[in-house]
Amino acid sequence: MTGKPASQSQVIMTELVLPNDTNQLGNLLGGRLMHWIDIAAALAAQRHSGKVCVTASVDEISFHEPIKLGHVVHIQAVITRAFRTSMEVQVTVEREDPLHNSRARTSSAFLTFVAIDQYGKPLPAPPVIPETDDERRRYEQAAMRREVRLRSRAAMEGTHP
Repeated sequence: MTGKPASQSQVIMTELVLPNDTNQLGNLLGGRLMHWIDIAAALAAQRHSGKVCVTASVDEISFHEPIKLGHVVHIQAVITRAFRTSMEVQVTVEREDPLHNSRARTSSAFLTFVAIDQYGKPLPAPPVIPETDDERRRYEQAAMRREVRLRSRAAMEGTHP
C-alpha cells in the first residue's frame, strides 16, 4: 500500500459561534466544539484513507480558554500516523475575535479513526509519510500515545496488551 504525506490529509474548518451554539454565559458549548472536532478529524481520516471512517477513540480534549458568541472558530485536523487499520488525527482549535482582531489557541485533541467497508469491517490504512521535522516528531509521538492507549485499555479490561 502506497503511503501519503501527512500534509495531504489536512483539513481546516471555520465556524461562526451563533447564539444556538452557546450556554447561558455566552460561551461555546463544549459538546458543540467536540462535534466540530470530530467532523474535522473524520474528514482528515477520510482524505488520507479514501474511505468512510468512524471514530474509534478520543484522547483528552483540552479547553484552554472560552470561545465566545460571535467568535470565529478555526479547526485544523491532520493525520499524525497510521497503524494497521487505525489512524491518529491531531486537531487544534483557534478562536478569532473579529471585533478585537485577536486570535488564540483554545483547544487540542487527538482522535483515532478506522476506515471501514460497507459491512463495517476495518480496512488497512495507508502509511503516513512525514516530510517535515514537526511531522516526524508527531509521527514518533503517535506511537507512544498509541502504546499508552493500548495499555490503558488492557488495564481497564484486566488483560495485557
